Amino acid sequence: MVAEQGGPEDQKPQSDEARSAFVPPAGVDRRSSAPDDDHPTSEFAVPAGLTAEPQGPGAGSASGSAPGPVSGSDTIGSAFAPPRTYSAQHSPPAFTPAHGSPMIRLTKEAPWQDRMRTMLRMPVAERPAPEPVQKADEAGPAVPRVLDLTLRIGELLLAGGEGAEDVEAAMFAVTRSYGLDRSEPTVTFTLLSISHQPSLVDDPVTASRTVRRRGTDYTRLAAVFRLIDDITSEDVEVSLEEAYRRLAEIRRNRHPYSGWALTLAGGGLAGAASVLVGGGPLVFVVAAVGAMLGDRLAWLFAGRGLPEFYQFVVAAMPPAAMGVALTLTHWSDVRPSAVITGGLFALLPGRALVAGVQDGLTGYYITAAARLLEVMYLFIGIVVGVLLVLYLGLQLGAQLNPEARFVPHDRPVVQILASMALCLAFAILLQQDRSTVLAVTLNGGVAWVIYGAMARTGNISPVAATATAAGLVGLFGQLFSRYRYTSSLPFITAAIGPLLPGSATYFGLLAVAQGRVNTGLASLSTAVATALAIAIGVNLGSEISRLFMRVPGAVGGANRRAAKRTRGF
Repeated sequence: MVAEQGGPEDQKPQSDEARSAFVPPAGVDRRSSAPDDDHPTSEFAVPAGLTAEPQGPGAGSASGSAPGPVSGSDTIGSAFAPPRTYSAQHSPPAFTPAHGSPMIRLTKEAPWQDRMRTMLRMPVAERPAPEPVQKADEAGPAVPRVLDLTLRIGELLLAGGEGAEDVEAAMFAVTRSYGLDRSEPTVTFTLLSISHQPSLVDDPVTASRTVRRRGTDYTRLAAVFRLIDDITSEDVEVSLEEAYRRLAEIRRNRHPYSGWALTLAGGGLAGAASVLVGGGPLVFVVAAVGAMLGDRLAWLFAGRGLPEFYQFVVAAMPPAAMGVALTLTHWSDVRPSAVITGGLFALLPGRALVAGVQDGLTGYYITAAARLLEVMYLFIGIVVGVLLVLYLGLQLGAQLNPEARFVPHDRPVVQILASMALCLAFAILLQQDRSTVLAVTLNGGVAWVIYGAMARTGNISPVAATATAAGLVGLFGQLFSRYRYTSSLPFITAAIGPLLPGSATYFGLLAVAQGRVNTGLASLSTAVATALAIAIGVNLGSEISRLFMRVPGAVGGANRRAAKRTRGF
């Protein structure tokens, strides 16, 4: 629609790009405005024939009164003129404070995890200038290839169960090592994205990648960490082609343990857990057989493409069925509750729970919510599988005793050995490197000693004892990872196995199956509280280790900033 002649659109000043700075304004004679060679004029001088209106707040009359009515053409001013309400005495402070911006220095002796966590939550303007570790071509770094390599590395870490903060720190370390300073990685539960802006006037380059499948292989995770450590090290030259080659080898490498070895490890985990809650040699064998049958059924369902929820449903059925069968055959020397509890230990998703709570505590709420929702679905699958078998057993006349919670106190050595065997089997299930198995086994044994001393000898609340033991697991796991410059997950996840709430979960489900809903919900809430205590304790232990191991050479508050505001308003 064309505006009428003389409308308000005609009063708008033309854009600065619409004319050249060397073209005289309209209404000024080109010949008369041309300066003589003998009398040059400034480019800021007002052309002949024009008058400049005063811009101050008191302009318009000598007495400072308000100006009279003027025509529409006189109200047009420059876009660069200060507004009438502007006062130099009450102007806002400058962007840079008077004492200057704080200097941030990060020495390269610190691990790359510490340096990247420090810079990750800094604004772009406050980050120190990058010092590229790896050499680039004369034309500069190949931005698309660096971003693609970064996304592939982040995909392996996220699929392996690493926390969102550690994945972002790893992606940030790779981009800065290849000379890309203005990069912003973003990690959610299934999506990785990274954006790089070459300069303030260039368009950003953004790439993303979706994590389709997840798998537990801590050997592969450790190999990715070694690759990142070499990329961020000045002593090792890793070109883009070399990094791609090593990443392809990591993907192609076979798992260190076969499927049948994992099945045997699952049976050993269930048997050790049954001994941990009071079972004997026969209970160990029965629980191991039930867990191995459940594992094979889960593999069968996975091969048919069924979702993981149904895999957990069928995996929980054989251990529960073995316990019910022992009750129906009236074996007095066998505790069915220990058999079922041992099978639950092999299924409880402790790894996903710890990762979800850790993401929530570090400020990644979307990823934390997705992980915790996954834990809830898996737990519901276990509940459905066990409840189906318990209902069937009660209909057949099985006399399951919900009060059989007594665990003998006179076997501390046996239970410590059982806890260490449980951690060993759990480490094999997680496909850990053989060099880390001994450390995580000892870490789990220490955790059980602390728990037993507090909960059974000192009569302290089991939830508080669990949180303390889990805190020590996180502390020692972080120390082990610092010593070996790798991820802390291989030293933590398997060590929390003896602390998982298997018995509280079973007795809660049994009470629900028998119609005592209030008692069952109380026991299940205890299991949930214990699981949260494990996750929070592990995270707190890790944070305590980082608190005392400060970044060497950090100046000006270069330690990791808080994930969020420190107050609730």
